[in-house]
This record gives sequence, structure tokens and C-alpha cells, in this order.
Amino acid sequence: MPPVSRIPLIGVSTSITVDKTPERAYVNSTYLHAIQQAGGVPVPLPPQLSPRALGTVARELHGLLLTGGGDIDPALFGEAPHPTLYEVAPTRDALETAAVRLALERRLPILAICRGIQILNVALGGTLHQDVGTDPGTELRHSQQAPRDQPSHKVQVAPGSRLAEVLGTDEVEVNSMHHQAVRAPGRGLVAVAWAPDQIIEGVELDDRERFVLAVQWHPEELVSHSAPARRLFSALVDAARA
Repeated sequence: MPPVSRIPLIGVSTSITVDKTPERAYVNSTYLHAIQQAGGVPVPLPPQLSPRALGTVARELHGLLLTGGGDIDPALFGEAPHPTLYEVAPTRDALETAAVRLALERRLPILAICRGIQILNVALGGTLHQDVGTDPGTELRHSQQAPRDQPSHKVQVAPGSRLAEVLGTDEVEVNSMHHQAVRAPGRGLVAVAWAPDQIIEGVELDDRERFVLAVQWHPEELVSHSAPARRLFSALVDAARA
């Protein structure tokens, strides 16, 4: 009989309610559907997990997906909070920072989306623009009013980058739902995608033997009609299976 192909287990970070009771962990279902469509099994990682519990779960995972959500505590990169800061959740920051560390130690593939690119960057010592409208300042709308599954601007991707290879193109139309963005890339990360206003929209680890990709847009909302979006999740699951 031929060998049974492994079904990758993909850890998925979740949001947490802030200043609400009862406290809840939650995640948009589009992430879960996208992973399953690509052939993986999503495993939610709520911020309420203790370090011991996270370590136990992480030993069984084959990949990590960092999802979108609220803002990251700017104290983590040495700045005071901007007036537009919202939904800061220290327990989520801590959980995701630890998950990044464990994934890198175990050489697990990582795909980071929206807030995910930001926490990955901060976990590796990088910094953020806390509000792109005022810092650095832009006329491009990064918080679209169009439906979440519709693109609102283009992104240029560096030819020859791993992200371009995965997407199958060096220009992609993306949706945009963020007000923060990568300022200075963290250790080992390289900027490989930019919006028309030069806001960083994608980074990757400068190590082609490891799968660590991060994008500022929301491909999970585009998989029904965007081949590049589907390729991102397929690449994560394929790397996890390998």
C-alpha cells in the first residue's frame, strides 16, 4: 500500500475580547476555511493558553498561521501609544510572541496576516508605524470601506522573492484593513512587497530553506476568487506537510 499522506495541523492564533465580560477567544472563520480548503487542519491557539499548554500543543503542530486583529502594545518596540491605538491585548501579544519563538525553534513554516505581520516583526525586534495616515502619512486608504472580499489597491512584489514565487506574480490586487504597518523589519526579515505609497505590505525570512512569509492584506477573504490568495494557504500547508 502507498504511504498515507500526513494531514498538517496548522496552529491558528485567535483574538481575545478586551474590556468585555465574559472574556472570549475568537477567530474569523475565513481563516479556518482557507486552511481546510488547502488541505490542512486548523488548531486554534487562544491567548488564554498557559506557556506550558502552548508548548504541549506546539509539539504537535506542523505550521503556524498568525491572524489579524487589534493593535500591538507599542511598549514592545519602545514607543508610547498613539491616540488611535485600539484593542491592545497583552495576553495575545505574549501568546503570539511565544508561538513565533517556538515555531522558529522547531523550524515550522509560518504565514502571518495583517496583525500577524506586525507581531512577527515586533517579535524579531522590528518596529511599526502606529498609524500610517499620520506616520509616515499617506493619501492612500488602507482601511477600505468596500466589502472585505474586494480588492482596493495594488501591491508590487519583489521579483525573485519567495513571496512572488508563491503568489505566481509580482503585482497583486489586495484588500486593505489596517492602520499600522511595518516600519523597520526585524532580525532576518526582508521587505519584499509595497503599496503604491511605499508602505511595506510583505516581508519574508532571509533564508530560502525556511518558509516564513507575512503579508499586510487579508488573503483569507479573497480565496474564493483570487488564485494568488489560494496559493498562499496552499504553500503554507505544503510546507507544513513537508
